[in-house]
Amino acid sequence: MELNGVAALVTGGASGLGEATVKELASAGATVVIADLNAERGEELAKEIGGVFVTTDVAEEDQVEAAVRAAVGTGRPLRAAVSCAGIGWATRTIDREGKPHDLASYKKVIDVNLVGTFNLVRLAAAAMARTEPASEDGERGAIVNTASLAGIEGQVGQIAYSSSKGGVIGMTLPAARDLAAIGVRVNTAAPGIIDTPIYGEGERAEELKERLTSPILFPKRMGTPAEFGRLVRCLLEISYMNAEVVRIDGGLRMPQK
Repeated sequence: MELNGVAALVTGGASGLGEATVKELASAGATVVIADLNAERGEELAKEIGGVFVTTDVAEEDQVEAAVRAAVGTGRPLRAAVSCAGIGWATRTIDREGKPHDLASYKKVIDVNLVGTFNLVRLAAAAMARTEPASEDGERGAIVNTASLAGIEGQVGQIAYSSSKGGVIGMTLPAARDLAAIGVRVNTAAPGIIDTPIYGEGERAEELKERLTSPILFPKRMGTPAEFGRLVRCLLEISYMNAEVVRIDGGLRMPQK
């Protein structure tokens, strides 16, 4: 699928994996709509790449609808949608004092990571369905969702995050089957340990990174957001890629903790 001259919508696009994806798609010639809660960085990035920023909580239907309308309103056909918005923190199902996991925080993670992803899939696909096919195959667009190795090999304390990302993985095939009728593909990227600012800086941060990268086969380092962005671009551009969950992890298999 040709990205030059189309509109692309990226949730969570103001930082981390989303920001790298925004820059990659813009470099391919797409007009990118950045949907995020971080208005300051989102507006700044939109100016850098000649895109559009829309303040968006992905768990809120009306806000995702507004982001989709902004993409359609660019005057270019909406062909690409990428879900990068996500949250997570470590909490055990039962802690060492016997206290159960807080239900409200569990629901919050599911609401943002899983429901938020579904919101983008359904609303972006509906807009894509109203476009003319872009190829002789009848392709109208492509969607890439972001899962995680935690959705496959969740570690201690990742019960909420793993549940949400496992749901995104489980969404991939049925969504691709549903949307085949309108010529829209669905794939999922499942990153391992990617070097983003969440790990902090300084000696302690470097010690943590060294410990996290020790089980990685090769290359013996964290992945970069730019590498993730290039994977997303490939999944959007290669029209024969459909209904796949693609790991990007250097061969990592997650240990228990």
